[in-house]
Amino acid sequence: MKNLIAFFVTCFFFLQASAQEDSLLVDPQLVIEEPVYKPYDPLSPARAAFYSAVLPGLGQAYNGKYWKIPIVYTALGVGIYFYFENDRQYDRYRSAYKSRLAGNTNDEFYDENGEPRVSTDGLIDAQRFYQRNKEVSIMVTLGLYALNIIDANVDAHLQQFNVSEDLSLKPNVDYDQFTGTTGYGLTLNYNF
Repeated sequence: MKNLIAFFVTCFFFLQASAQEDSLLVDPQLVIEEPVYKPYDPLSPARAAFYSAVLPGLGQAYNGKYWKIPIVYTALGVGIYFYFENDRQYDRYRSAYKSRLAGNTNDEFYDENGEPRVSTDGLIDAQRFYQRNKEVSIMVTLGLYALNIIDANVDAHLQQFNVSEDLSLKPNVDYDQFTGTTGYGLTLNYNF
């Protein structure tokens, strides 16, 4: 019985050893495709920035990031909207103030009894407030316009950045068996 079991065990190991394939053999039909990268164009970032400066969103279209175009126009549109709204409010308070300086008591800030709802000092403060908000709206809109140009330039730079498939950065958890503590960190792996 022992000989029979030994025979089957020997046959099993022999079949396992003969069934293994050589892992070092190269399959002649295995074709490794290289990743396709855009050719390097040193003027691409400058061109994208120029296009965005001429027409906001055109640099994003040049880079192929069409989803950013509505964001650019929404941001600029909101800044322009607030400029015009603050200008309209400024003009309301400015007209009422000029009317009061001329001695009129019929501007929109008087109630039905002829009593002012907003004092003359209140009209001056409102004019300052809306004037400052107009200036802030202009600055925010110009900042968003510049951000549009910077985004197109940086995006064009990053499209030409060659990231190798062999480089990876992964989080790492290391358990120390001696102290029983866990260490956290990042590992940088480069396969060659």
